[in-house]
Amino acid sequence: MNQIKILVVEDDTDINMLIKRILENVGFNVIQAFSGTEAQLRLSMDYYDVVILDLMLPGITGEQLIPMICEKSTPIIVLSAKVGLKERVNVLNLGADDYIIKPFEAEDMIARVNAVLRRSKKTVETNNQKKEYTYKKIKLSVDSRKVLIDENEIFLTAHEFDILYLLIKNPQRVYSREALYVEVWQGGYYGEDNTVNVHISNIRKKISEVTPSDYIKTVWGIGFKLD
Repeated sequence: MNQIKILVVEDDTDINMLIKRILENVGFNVIQAFSGTEAQLRLSMDYYDVVILDLMLPGITGEQLIPMICEKSTPIIVLSAKVGLKERVNVLNLGADDYIIKPFEAEDMIARVNAVLRRSKKTVETNNQKKEYTYKKIKLSVDSRKVLIDENEIFLTAHEFDILYLLIKNPQRVYSREALYVEVWQGGYYGEDNTVNVHISNIRKKISEVTPSDYIKTVWGIGFKLD
């Protein structure tokens, strides 16, 4: 696994230790934090490939930590006992990349971690592809996973970056929701899933904060493309 470094933020000691054992057994390097404040400190001192994040934490809550982690473009897997759709949509809107409900199976945890790692690294590891894309005022750097609009940086989550990367790489192509889901999430698409819409909305919101231009066009009945 090349010692992928994972930060586990969970205040329940037993659950934190369980996750640590599960992930270390398959070769990951696991760093533990038992409060939001400790997690914030560790994030300020080091880089992590994935953060597994509980929501109900002492000090700083998981919801408060998500925007901080997103600034580093680090994938976030939320781990929570909250099973409602409202909670899941909320953390996706904040910038989380996946959501695991407690209790969880070890195999599911490992599969989710591997999935976000594949998604977050796939564009960086394509050495034969272009390193930078420009569309109107947008500049997207593949290696640094940085997006500038008129020289103002916007901070995207791993999934949001991958969606914009697909759109800017093929600006004339209309991507269906199914195509975006399969490309970015590397899994089967289920028609009732609102995940793609949520992430498109997040990208639009972040773009609108620095420019009035709406770069992503909805092609009704088909999907999305750059406008």
